[in-house]
Amino acid sequence: GEICAFKIHGQEMPFEAVVLNKTSGEGQLRAKRPIDCELQKEYTFIIQAYDCGSGPDGTNWKKSHKAVVHIQVKDVNEFSPAFKESMYKASVTEGKIYDSILQVEATDEDCSPQYSQICNYEIVTTAVPFAIDRNGNIRNTEKLSYDKQHKYEIMVTALDCGQKHATEDVLVRVNVKPVCKPGWQDWNKRVEYRPGSGSIPLFPSIHLETCDGPVSSIHTTIELQTNYIGNGCDRETYSEKSLQKLCGASSGAIDLLPTPSTTTNWTAGLLMDSNDIIFKFDGKQGAKIPDGIVPKNLTDQFTITLWMKHGPSPGLRAEKETILCNSDKTEMNRHHYALYVHNCRLVLLLRKDFDQADTFRPAEFHWKLDQICDKEWHYYVVNVEFPVVTLYMDGTTYEPYLVTNDWPIHPSHIAMQLTVGACWQGGEVTKPRFAQYFHGSLASLTIWPGKIESQKVISCLQACKDGLDINSLESLGQGIKYHFNPSQSVLVMEGDDIENMNQALRKVSYINSRQFPTAGVRRLKVSSKVQCFGEDVCISIPDIDAYVMVFQANEPKITITGMDHFARPAAQFESERGVILLPDIRIVSTVTKMEHSVDLREHDRANKEVVVEEMLHNLDFCDVLVIGAELDPEQECLELDHGELQGTHLDATNSTAGYSIYGVDSMFSYEQVLRQLRYRNWGTLATSDRKFRVKCSKLNGRYTSNEFNLEVNILHSSNSNFMEHVNHMIVQPKFLQSVQRPEGSVSAVHSSVVPSVATIVIIICVSVLVLVITLGVLRLRTAHQRSSTGHEGARENEMDWDDSALTITINPMEKYEKPHQTEEDSEEEDIDDEEEDTTSAESDDSEEEEEEEEEDEVIVQKGDKQNATRQEQLEWD
Repeated sequence: GEICAFKIHGQEMPFEAVVLNKTSGEGQLRAKRPIDCELQKEYTFIIQAYDCGSGPDGTNWKKSHKAVVHIQVKDVNEFSPAFKESMYKASVTEGKIYDSILQVEATDEDCSPQYSQICNYEIVTTAVPFAIDRNGNIRNTEKLSYDKQHKYEIMVTALDCGQKHATEDVLVRVNVKPVCKPGWQDWNKRVEYRPGSGSIPLFPSIHLETCDGPVSSIHTTIELQTNYIGNGCDRETYSEKSLQKLCGASSGAIDLLPTPSTTTNWTAGLLMDSNDIIFKFDGKQGAKIPDGIVPKNLTDQFTITLWMKHGPSPGLRAEKETILCNSDKTEMNRHHYALYVHNCRLVLLLRKDFDQADTFRPAEFHWKLDQICDKEWHYYVVNVEFPVVTLYMDGTTYEPYLVTNDWPIHPSHIAMQLTVGACWQGGEVTKPRFAQYFHGSLASLTIWPGKIESQKVISCLQACKDGLDINSLESLGQGIKYHFNPSQSVLVMEGDDIENMNQALRKVSYINSRQFPTAGVRRLKVSSKVQCFGEDVCISIPDIDAYVMVFQANEPKITITGMDHFARPAAQFESERGVILLPDIRIVSTVTKMEHSVDLREHDRANKEVVVEEMLHNLDFCDVLVIGAELDPEQECLELDHGELQGTHLDATNSTAGYSIYGVDSMFSYEQVLRQLRYRNWGTLATSDRKFRVKCSKLNGRYTSNEFNLEVNILHSSNSNFMEHVNHMIVQPKFLQSVQRPEGSVSAVHSSVVPSVATIVIIICVSVLVLVITLGVLRLRTAHQRSSTGHEGARENEMDWDDSALTITINPMEKYEKPHQTEEDSEEEDIDDEEEDTTSAESDDSEEEEEEEEEDEVIVQKGDKQNATRQEQLEWD
């Protein structure tokens, strides 16, 4: 009557049934171990109840019917959602709104629908233009811009239906692609250029994006815009005359717009640019060229050259704008010849004078060019070889598009007035005045009477020092055609292959060959046209606007050094050759560079190392100025042999205020010429000293040297003749053997005289020696007091007076017309020994200079007591 057991039928069920009350038959079903829903959600098995009637061997049990038990496991939210990917990527094109950029997906290992399903996704990153829906689809909430932001990174999380977050958020990367725009890619707007860098590529990584268009040819123009600099390019700012000489132009050019000076004062009232070679005309100014500057009658051959920047003419009715005009000074208003601009045309008026044939002749030559009114600098050369007139603009030849004829001008005795910037109206008005004013800028306006310049010279005169360049022309590729304009500021390239054009453009460079370039910006413009198969222009390529930044060069310091004080006897100044003024002048140029030294321990930006380097460059003038009263042309002058200038680019002018040497040439050439400059004074009694100042310049005064001052003392003495005689005797042996002797000369005889010489002197003429020593000591004291700093250089074969004892050696054989050969030889050997033992001032002068100066010593002075002796000496020499 009791229930003793419950039995479960099934393989390894994790459950057991126990009897709680045998009488009532109540039992309990329980789990033998933890149940995991994720392993098995449901269990179904059979259970039977047994009574207690079994025997000892377990038989005779009575069992109930079979009951089916069904168990369902309830889920616990123990797992968090996890994303299927570690990172998600997507790309979008700018300017579009997407319904779904990409979909993220997370899973949950819980077993129940409630906890295993992902109910929501959220974007964790704030302030991003994206949203996500319940299914993980990400979309953009606004149009994206590639220029604003190339790439977005957002973090996303997932939630299950039990609101449990994912353990780790996932990274979603969205790249924004620009709308495919045809154009040049990968170039820098700013290109830096340091002086002395040579040729540097402008666009080393550039390439053309055509968005897969079917391109058949590409036409590209690269333009270097330097219109803000001087005359339209970085030219050396030498004077026009220096430039003409450098270019090998024929002499005789007349500069009509020179820098104002005492001799060229007609440009003083004109408006000038900062670098003082550019003249601005505002329509209110003109300049009269003085008579005698330009020949009155130009021949059938002449040339006019100028730099001009001109824009469209002001006002509704354009009037003639005169560049150069030669008209009647009074009474009438005839224009004999003129160069003017009218309605963006350049016109040369050339009225021939009446001669035997009174016939119609070409009188006006017209050129119509866009460049005349483009507000840019251009170089114009008008070559007249009547009746043929040719215009060169920026080196390119242009024939006149219109030539009109006129009758010749009948002769008259009216004087003519040559003007610049306006035309002189002498007649037909109550008061003579300027008319037909020019509006624009002019520079380097020159006229070459009777000269026709060659194409090579014209190209050199307008050549720029900076421009475009192509590195390795041979590697441009066969399919690339290119063309430079004369000044190399515009380069045109054409090709049919995109990759070849990319390679060609990467080789385009900027070059500036000036040692001291004008610092600042050079603008670059690259414009391109692309043709497609069967179409004219199918793809529009935007222009490139970039610029080259040229840095300031380290400025040179030009230093002049040399002997700054010397004294000479008056006789030398009075001699035919005078005294060399600057025998050892030296011109050196240095630059100081600041180098940043890298020091990791000290972050100090002020840690700089100064490096001084010597550099070579050209000068364009050196002036030797007289300080104090100007030279008296009646009794003194500065002289330079004209032959010293041969082989150089130098010229010289002389005046009572000093000597000016000018022209573009090396510092070495200037040194050599200055060392030959002589000062003569044949009225020394009125002068005791003279002071001079030397100053040199580079680039028309842009860089100037120090002011080197020199003082020259003229020694006056009653014993000067004796002094000269002693000097002559000391130098005499050297003069005899000048061919065999090495370079150098004796400038002072010290106390270390060889005894053999003294012995000979004492034996032969002891009485003469006593007299000479006495007079010599007196002379020494007088000279030493008058010029304590007067160390005579070896260049003048003078004596260097110092504090050592004086020994005077006399040639005892000088009185004899035919001295004995053995005595002469022995004396010369003795003097040679003496000179070798003597410390003399070193000299860099050539032997030719010494021989010239020794000859100066032998010049016979009037009233000299030693006349007879000197005559014998000359015969003996």
